[in-house]
Amino acid sequence: MSGIRGIGVAVALLTAVVACGKPQQQPSDDGPGTSLTITVTADEGATPKVYTLTCDPVGGNHPEPQAACDLLAQVGADIFEPTPTDQACTQVFGGPQTATVVGNLDGAKIDARFSRQNGCEINRWDTLGTTLFVVPLQ
Repeated sequence: MSGIRGIGVAVALLTAVVACGKPQQQPSDDGPGTSLTITVTADEGATPKVYTLTCDPVGGNHPEPQAACDLLAQVGADIFEPTPTDQACTQVFGGPQTATVVGNLDGAKIDARFSRQNGCEINRWDTLGTTLFVVPLQ
């Protein structure tokens, strides 16, 4: 009787371990590949759009994943660095749009915020443009 009970416990433990695994289709923020979650808000109070993007292989729910992956390969991870606090920026308001990008870009951890609140931030936004953020500017 204890042998059968032991097998039952082993099966239950194995089932629990397997159930704890991550779903295959969700982007992962660990490992050397590119896997990003992009959250874009087009206007204050608007519902944010959330896109996932993977490269190599290209996938996710981003509307133009190949174009976005090509752009990321071109600009690299430096675009995700924040504007230095001592950098002079023109005080021009470019719009209410905001975006966050989190995950991995070719193994580099990404946790970046974007806006159009001044000239420096507008430049960062425009580098990635509507290709990554997929939001029309008013």
